[in-house]
Amino acid sequence: MTTFPNSPRLLKGAIVGVDPLNPLSSVIVFQYNPDTVTRRLDARTSGGGETSDRSEAFRLTGPPKEVVTLSVEVDAADQLEEANPLAVTSGVYPALSALEMLLYPKSRTVIANAALARLGNIEIIPPEAPMTLFIWGTRRVVPVRLTSFSVTEEAYDTTLNPIRARVELSLQILSYADRKQGHPGYNLFLAHQIVKEIMATTNVLNSAQNTGASLKLF
Repeated sequence: MTTFPNSPRLLKGAIVGVDPLNPLSSVIVFQYNPDTVTRRLDARTSGGGETSDRSEAFRLTGPPKEVVTLSVEVDAADQLEEANPLAVTSGVYPALSALEMLLYPKSRTVIANAALARLGNIEIIPPEAPMTLFIWGTRRVVPVRLTSFSVTEEAYDTTLNPIRARVELSLQILSYADRKQGHPGYNLFLAHQIVKEIMATTNVLNSAQNTGASLKLF
């Protein structure tokens, strides 16, 4: 970490699972912000294809499908230097576990469902994961589904706990097209879109000012 007195204070990105029953286990603040975040947007349209009504080519059926991919690094070197008890005993295993648990059903639910199955209950509803948020600055807080998780453990301590790792994540943004009205995720994404619309309008005004300034040069 730089000690330069005028260095800016950076916000940390995070992934948060909104789990009221176990809130602390579902908060993952990035130790180091990723250098790159890749976003892919695919339009939702109702026309324009070979078998579609060509008069509907520009009809949007909802917000685009968006997938975010990023690489997150975790390293226990600084904590080990400070003899942090958790890092000494477990390395970065707790941080990796917090990320992985976003893909696991809760064990208590698995145990409860197994008990219901033994009692002959044939209608067991699959458990629902907690609403997961991708937080990347104050203007981008969106609900997501973790669809892909790949971890490369790069170093270990004497008891084989990972002490450095790189995690590749793929996140599908869940828009109001994926949620029912009234769901917190529905409202959260709608607020995110409104912020995006405001930023786009700001860009138009800025471009108009730049165009006016350029015309004055002629």
